[in-house]
Amino acid sequence: MCVGYCRHQGHSSASHWTQGCLPGHHLCLHEAQSGVCCCCSALRPRYKRLVDNIFPEDPKDGLVKADMEKLTFYAVSAPEKLDRIGSYLAERLSRDVVRHRTGYVLIAMEALDQLLMACHSQSIKPFVESFLHMVAKLLESGEPKLQVLGTNSFVKFANIEEDTPSYHRRYDFFVSRFSAMCHSYHSDPEIRTEIRIAGIRGIQGVVRKTVNDELRATIWEPQHMDKIVPSLLFNMQKIEEADSRIGPPPSPSAADKEENPAVLAENCFRELLGRASFGNMNNAVRPVFAHLDHHKLWDPNEFAVHCFKIIMYSIQAQYSHHVIQEILGHLDACKKDSPRVRAGIIQVLLEAVAIAAKGSIGPTVLEVFNTLLKHLRFSVELEANDLQGGSTGNANLNTSSKDSDEKIVQNAIIQTIGFFGSNLPDYQRSEIMMFIMGKVPVFGTSTHTLDISQLGDLGTRRIQIMLLRSLLMVTSGYKAKTIVTALPGSFLDPLLSPSLMEDYELRQLVLEVMHNLMDRHDNRAKLRGIRIIPDVADLKIKREKICRQDTSFMKKNGQQLYRHIYLGCKEEDNVHKNYELLYTSLALITIELANEEVVIDLIRLAIALQDSAIINEDNLPMFHRCGIMALVAAYLNFVSQMIAVPAFCQHVSKVIEIRTMEAPYFLPEHIFRDKCMLPKSLEKHDKNLYFLTNKIAESLGGSGYSVERLSVPYVPQVTDEDRLSRRKSIVDTVSIQVDILPNSIPSDDVVSNTEEITFEALKKAIGKIFAC
Repeated sequence: MCVGYCRHQGHSSASHWTQGCLPGHHLCLHEAQSGVCCCCSALRPRYKRLVDNIFPEDPKDGLVKADMEKLTFYAVSAPEKLDRIGSYLAERLSRDVVRHRTGYVLIAMEALDQLLMACHSQSIKPFVESFLHMVAKLLESGEPKLQVLGTNSFVKFANIEEDTPSYHRRYDFFVSRFSAMCHSYHSDPEIRTEIRIAGIRGIQGVVRKTVNDELRATIWEPQHMDKIVPSLLFNMQKIEEADSRIGPPPSPSAADKEENPAVLAENCFRELLGRASFGNMNNAVRPVFAHLDHHKLWDPNEFAVHCFKIIMYSIQAQYSHHVIQEILGHLDACKKDSPRVRAGIIQVLLEAVAIAAKGSIGPTVLEVFNTLLKHLRFSVELEANDLQGGSTGNANLNTSSKDSDEKIVQNAIIQTIGFFGSNLPDYQRSEIMMFIMGKVPVFGTSTHTLDISQLGDLGTRRIQIMLLRSLLMVTSGYKAKTIVTALPGSFLDPLLSPSLMEDYELRQLVLEVMHNLMDRHDNRAKLRGIRIIPDVADLKIKREKICRQDTSFMKKNGQQLYRHIYLGCKEEDNVHKNYELLYTSLALITIELANEEVVIDLIRLAIALQDSAIINEDNLPMFHRCGIMALVAAYLNFVSQMIAVPAFCQHVSKVIEIRTMEAPYFLPEHIFRDKCMLPKSLEKHDKNLYFLTNKIAESLGGSGYSVERLSVPYVPQVTDEDRLSRRKSIVDTVSIQVDILPNSIPSDDVVSNTEEITFEALKKAIGKIFAC
């Protein structure tokens, strides 16, 4: 028997040999396995012999290190041979994969990894192609161990910085394969986790490799993002209590990254978004919406909120408005979805806005508010339609449930508007205040820009309340240096229009908005609750000297403010809170805007309110008449101590003392208490229970005040707003008063002239008008 020469020593037995490639020639089993005949090995190219030498007879022995060093030296010395080395290694690996010889596969991949790390010449490009072909073979195999092996090799390759870009290489297959691995449902939980981790790491490698490549735009194409992003989100859903985190999501530790697919996926997602640029930001964000829609993750929306927190903290700050625009666009697309889904999207918008408000918002401001107000109107319209179309039985239950859900949407919108507005700079906040005010519908006018044709009276009232609540939140915390800046005429006029409407809640909201804008020194909390304050000095009211701009504002708009307070006190549907807010309005005007002239006007207003309650020209219920009397008492007690005129304080204190003894229902502590006893009439009351104009004038005149104007009873101006407010009786009464009262009344006839304006006098005047 002809025994050939074996390069692997120690094989002397005949059983180690088999038939060679030529008659009479034999080769060892090791050579037979590799397909290399020992008789021809000397004639084979050197690179093949060097590659063959790195494989041991027993794959358990691992890579032959000495021969691997020779192969590496040869590859570095002759880089033009790299592509051939790669092709040959790929040929051997493909054969070993098919034959399930995993040991040799591991050796081949280890050799490829070492060659990649050692060689960085331009000739490495063809070698890389062979390498990627081999990785693809491993990923295509059904063995998890080989898939993980291929992924590990690809990750090592992704961390290599190539000297020159590759203009023809694409990673479409790897994106698809790694994404599929992220969704592995292997029966063994440990193997399933291992495959998913490998898939996530593979995606991370693709991202790193393509971003560092000059052709990095390819990875941002929608067909890739539609696979990558949902794969990461699918694994991120395993994080528990995701929404409980405050601030930017913390970076996971190295151990967590390797062991937990959810944490690793979140880290990869952050890295992907952090690398996004202006042109490809939207492609990375849109698949998030598709995933949340498909898996119904808007209700509940904890995971959705968590995702967008990651997005907002990961992207560059100047791109924040892109994300907000995408959320707004998705909200528009989902306007026909269930209320809870819409509320979930709006809550996500709130979280995004909360983060973006600290950075760059850009041109998105008006778009955000316009979209939110549009959806607010749409929600109110749905709610109104449900209420009008509801029937008995189960339909009523369904309508009630949907109505409640729509309120969730509306509250979410208002909260978002308020939070967004309150975080804007002052100049932008002023614009938003005007923008919202321009949307508030007022009966009889067409100045608003919101379509209310489908709402009806109930829906219109609802949208009025919602818009004013939004405005209230936007104005919260707003501090203007001058009142003209906070309440310009273009804003004040439409703001005060709803204060004449026949709805106590609307009037409350208007007053609260005014308080937000007037209270520049945070005194409102100290004034909370209408009451007789024993010592105003204990409140430690903060105030500054009235500036020229504020004085000018009161000369121009003071009468308008007084008029709305006067008419607001005489509304038949007023409740305790209305009187409290009206009292606060008078107090804030006194603190922020009152000079001597304004103080006299405010006292005239208070006396006029007292007279209206006594005369009762509007036929108000007794509770409302006593409520007005209590408001006047609380305010005169406050203003007398603020201006600190002893005689004035003494008169006010004496009246309050007498009321405490004889008519406690004229004081706020009693009239606004439950089960307060009311008088049957006010006509027989002693005038010592009332604040008298002549005594007030005498006390103020002695302290240098110009009291001539106190002799002129206050009469509110008549404007078109009264006719639009559906309060005809008040309009008529005020008009008659203007006709009756002369333009100037001597100061010494104060009491007699105020007494002339009685109910009988008004009846006579009305009779004369009709007689004409």
